[in-house]
Amino acid sequence: MNLMLLGSTGQLGWELQRCLQPLGVVAAFDYPEIDMADIAGLRNKVQECRPDVIVNATAYTAVDNAEREPELAEAINGRGPGVLAEEARSLKAVLIHYSTDYVFNGKKGTPYIETDQPNPLNVYGLSKLHGEQAVQEVGGDYLILRTSWVYAQRTSAGSLRQGGFVNKVLEWARQQDTLRMATDQVSNPTWSRMLAEITAQMLARGVSHIRDHTGLYHLAGSGFASRYDWAKLILELDPGKTEQKVRKVLPALNADFPTPAERPLFSALDCNHFFSTFGMQMPDWKDALSLAMK
Repeated sequence: MNLMLLGSTGQLGWELQRCLQPLGVVAAFDYPEIDMADIAGLRNKVQECRPDVIVNATAYTAVDNAEREPELAEAINGRGPGVLAEEARSLKAVLIHYSTDYVFNGKKGTPYIETDQPNPLNVYGLSKLHGEQAVQEVGGDYLILRTSWVYAQRTSAGSLRQGGFVNKVLEWARQQDTLRMATDQVSNPTWSRMLAEITAQMLARGVSHIRDHTGLYHLAGSGFASRYDWAKLILELDPGKTEQKVRKVLPALNADFPTPAERPLFSALDCNHFFSTFGMQMPDWKDALSLAMK
């Protein structure tokens, strides 16, 4: 099959480029080669590639910056996916689009299911919700995969990624004696490699399989954790423990770390709908982290 991958140098995109290769010809793009905010250019690029499958791993993910750049976040996260859905429908192609747990306000108290009412707290979450809605309004054949707390160890260049919670914790542990982590911010840590692999496994079953199950699904690491629990396990599994300067990891509250964007507290996702539909699920988040750290 002919696949078009957008966002090929990001945390998820780099892993997707690797995992999708056995399935066919992969045309992979990232900014500035393709600009999600440039609607005409986006349409032209899709028409040039004429893919059977479009995999959209692009996103404006700078949650705090989105409060200052709402128009750009909306263009990339909100309008862009709708344009891709329109082009996919015109080509009778399948669109796979990734969304986020931040479409919820985190006040439910238990893991969210697909039919729970979204109510984002910040510009980033609202823009991602608009992207979901745009794809759904266009219709056609699509999968919207909501995921959460994605992390990665590599970029397209093969270098350690500076962004992402896992590498931030490792960096902080080499600079500070004491770390403070929120115990009340909870979701599903998700290794980008596992997310990419399960996407490729779905596609390996054929485009018709996805057409039969068009819709919105939650897909994230099994189980959930607080930032505090996650950080403690990162440090425990750190292959370079001897380089650590940190001696204590102290519990704190999310409110102790004020940021421009408000974040949901308990935004864990229930992924049973995906499992019952496709017969696949992500590994336990602790097992995936152990593999990633190795």
